[in-house]
Amino acid sequence: QVQLVESGGDSVQAGRSLRLACVATGFTSCMAWFRQAPGKEREFVSTITTVGTTSYADSVKGRFTISKDNTENILYLQMNSLQPEDTAMYYCAADLRVPGYCGTLSRDLDAYAYWGPGTQVTVSS
Repeated sequence: QVQLVESGGDSVQAGRSLRLACVATGFTSCMAWFRQAPGKEREFVSTITTVGTTSYADSVKGRFTISKDNTENILYLQMNSLQPEDTAMYYCAADLRVPGYCGTLSRDLDAYAYWGPGTQVTVSS
C-alpha cells in the first residue's frame, strides 16, 4: 500500500523560498506535484523521471525545481521567488505503472492513483 505525506508548507512573503517534501512509503513509479487554489481546479506543477528528466508548468518554470531521492523515495519541490498566485494546497501524487521506475512523464491528474493529504503554501504580498 502506497502512502504519501507532504511537509514544508508555510505562510511566507512574496519573494521568499520554501522547500516541500513528500515521503512515500511502499514502491512507487512516477511522482509529481500538483496544487489547488481556493475555487480553482487542481493543476499540474512538476514531475520527474527516475533518471532526472523534469517537466514544469509554465507558471513555475525557472522558479521551482523538482528533485527526488530515489533511495529514500522522497520527492522534493524547491520553490523560489514565491508569488501570491502560488498560494495553494500542494499535493504529492504517485502511480504504480512500473514499481521503482519512472520512464514517462505525465501531467494528467488521472495518471496518478495515489495522493497525499496536501501541505498549504500561502504567499502574501
